[in-house]
Amino acid sequence: MTNAPSLPVRESLTVGPVSIQVVRVDRVPGVDAGRWARRPRTVRIILENVVRHFDPARDELGPVVALANGAAVADTAEFRYFPERVLLQDFTGVPTIVDLATLRSAAVERGLPPERVNPLVPVNLIVDHSVQVDSYGSPRSLLINLDKEYERNHERYRFLQWAKGAYSNYHIVPPGNGICHQVNLEYLSQVVVTRGSGPEAVAFPDTLLGTDSHTTMVNGLSVLGWGVGGIEAEAVMLGEPYTMPRPIVVGVELTGSLPSGATATDLVLTITRLLRETGVVDQFVEFFGPGVAHLAVADRATISNMCPEYGATAALFPIDEASLAYLRGTGREAHHIALVEAYARATGLWGSPAVGTIDYDRVVRLDLGTVVPTISGPRNPEESVPLSGAVASFQAALSSYRKSRPAPTAPAMATDAPVADGSVVIAAITSCTNTSNPSVMVGAGLIARNALARGLQVPPHVKTSLAPGSKVVTAYLERAGLLKPLADLGFDLVGYGCTTCIGNSGPLPPAVSEQVRARDLYVAAVLSGNRNFEARIQNEVRANYLASPMLVVAYGLAGRMDLDLTREALGRGADGQPVYLRDLWPSAEEIRSIVEANLAPSMFREKYAAIEVGDEHWENLHPPVGPRYPWSDESTYLAKAPYLHLPSPWLPKEGVLARGARALLVLGDRVTTDHISPAGEIPPDTPAGRYLAGRGVPPAEFNTYGARRGHHEVLVRGTFANVRLKNDLVKPKEGGYTLHLPEGTEMTIFDAAERYRAEGTPLLVFAGKSYGQGSSRDWAAKGPRLLGVGAVIAESFERIHRTNLIEMGVLPLTYRPGDSWSRLGLTGREAFDLVLPPGQELRPGDHAELRVTAPNGPPRAIPLDLRLHNATEVEYYRAGGVLPYVMEHRFAH
Repeated sequence: MTNAPSLPVRESLTVGPVSIQVVRVDRVPGVDAGRWARRPRTVRIILENVVRHFDPARDELGPVVALANGAAVADTAEFRYFPERVLLQDFTGVPTIVDLATLRSAAVERGLPPERVNPLVPVNLIVDHSVQVDSYGSPRSLLINLDKEYERNHERYRFLQWAKGAYSNYHIVPPGNGICHQVNLEYLSQVVVTRGSGPEAVAFPDTLLGTDSHTTMVNGLSVLGWGVGGIEAEAVMLGEPYTMPRPIVVGVELTGSLPSGATATDLVLTITRLLRETGVVDQFVEFFGPGVAHLAVADRATISNMCPEYGATAALFPIDEASLAYLRGTGREAHHIALVEAYARATGLWGSPAVGTIDYDRVVRLDLGTVVPTISGPRNPEESVPLSGAVASFQAALSSYRKSRPAPTAPAMATDAPVADGSVVIAAITSCTNTSNPSVMVGAGLIARNALARGLQVPPHVKTSLAPGSKVVTAYLERAGLLKPLADLGFDLVGYGCTTCIGNSGPLPPAVSEQVRARDLYVAAVLSGNRNFEARIQNEVRANYLASPMLVVAYGLAGRMDLDLTREALGRGADGQPVYLRDLWPSAEEIRSIVEANLAPSMFREKYAAIEVGDEHWENLHPPVGPRYPWSDESTYLAKAPYLHLPSPWLPKEGVLARGARALLVLGDRVTTDHISPAGEIPPDTPAGRYLAGRGVPPAEFNTYGARRGHHEVLVRGTFANVRLKNDLVKPKEGGYTLHLPEGTEMTIFDAAERYRAEGTPLLVFAGKSYGQGSSRDWAAKGPRLLGVGAVIAESFERIHRTNLIEMGVLPLTYRPGDSWSRLGLTGREAFDLVLPPGQELRPGDHAELRVTAPNGPPRAIPLDLRLHNATEVEYYRAGGVLPYVMEHRFAH
């Protein structure tokens, strides 16, 4: 180790009558102050954390100084990063707590006190992912849906309450209070944190990791945080560092301002396409330039929220006057706001840097004045098109679908809610992405008010809903007189949670569902969410479009995707005259004046005063008491996790990792974690459905895959069970099916995996580009591991999923640039040996070789690259995953 000085280096900062310590990285020996001043904000925040936690026994000073000076840093260098806190939601939080409870049980069995397994950093869990839109279009929908939520999730919620009593440093926000990222933005985040007291008190930037990929939303408030898998978050909770390579930072220079009629939603959909085309996976993004000053924090949060959709790790905005205005507007204390400003100015984090003053790795430019009304779909968030091109885009998607699925020949049904190809059957104002932004929410309310005044109504085949991310939203909408117009159009309040955005859209109206299924109709959903992957929103809806809340109302009124909202009438008013979207669209001045008149800091203080207090459902759950959870074999929601006792990962034996392996699946590009581990409804005719039925659970009580993530026997059967999954081994069939080889018998993926397990056959998954994009869900790695998959070979991986695979003991590999399974002529019917060539080991940067034996053809070898990026990842993989590693290194004695 380098002979490191005593770190960190601190100096005193005076804020009013208080003096507090701050860490000054530019005072570290060897750091050049001039070069440090040119480092991106992201690098400054990360290095402050590294220096504050610097341990001369474990850390090298050389890479710290090099990164601070903008000098070269070795690809294998690791920076030990200790986030200040961890954010959970219930879909990812329940399995995380299951894992912790399993570790605690194992520790007790080793003779350790149960308190040894306890979060060492603050953990906040917000219950937001379980509410479904069962009821809509009624003033009672909120209570009906909340009642059903508790009926379905009673056992899970008792478990979460048990954890609140069993663990310290663990806080929970009960159901019906909001969405985790909006609660984080409006309430939890401090921007600058203080720890200690008296002369030892220290201030530093607020940082976090979250088990939801949209944790990045808080980057809009200048808080550095990003999404990770639950297993990675567990390690951080238990005191393990988050190890990271040199951060690559892409600067996005914003100029100009948004034109009239364009919203922050239109901007983020434009940025998503731009940065996907640029390529920012595994990289950090920072926004700077004169355009930043024209964006309020609510706009910035929308942009940062969709960071995972454009593939970056984080998307940071600077601390500036807009940040302080947001803190004041959301009811934060004046003395804390003064600290945020003083700290930012003293440490060089204040304000958007001038063009040319920061050394980014790359710079991308966008003129805000070029942004136009935009939607994205029908399958991916980066498929953005101007509103004027929406019809052509939809027609192209429909035409592509009809090439393999002939147009419906069954006659239209006699019904009050007729539907056809192109009908909008779901219009959902949902998700923290947009409901956190008062401008677009007030705009949606004004469009509803104006539509009613002209005599327009939403057609009966459209399922409408309003699900804000916090109770403050309904408070200011009600105060502005806009909640009632939304409800009068059918956009009644259905819950305070993720709902449609996560796939909890609930069933379509029976008459609509019957028509869609009987006639194989290509129908659409329009939502103000952040994801629209295949089969994510609703299993019967094939086209899903992301749009602003204002356009959600407009498409709800139109009832069709094949209507050009820029030129054609939405309908005819009470006077018989055509009504166009331009007739309903409010001006920016009207929106601004209503927001200013009706949004007050007192609303935030009032709504968040008792955020951890639940309703009578919550307070009457009567959870178990005690340090160890009493597992029950009768439960189909919760089971002790098996990850400490799985077979070893593929480790080299005389250079061989696996011999005689078979392909379980052969997949294309952009396979999402929704494809791998769906979150939505559990159909009865699936392995998971049959398992639940066999345990005596009626189909009406199956709930969703997401709600069942605390039970591995259900979720392993739901792995690769997405109804739109396209496995080349069984094309053109969709769904969770594959071939058992070599004889080629078609069966479910779970049944094939079980048969291969009985035969002792190792399993591979082949994929294309961007494998594992989307959600941070670690079950997309847990599931394949439990199926027996030892390695995934893809053209490229998304950041979180690659890490999750390693941390579950599954080896990620990539083809050489330009290669793919299809270009290499692989079909997946071959037999495979995975080996390490001479001189290669399981090390960062090393290589492997896939030896292929085809049914009819000579053997051949395909070079591959190991995707183990640092020594810590190698240790985690060799241990069989993070949990076995943590168990042996932290709780062995």
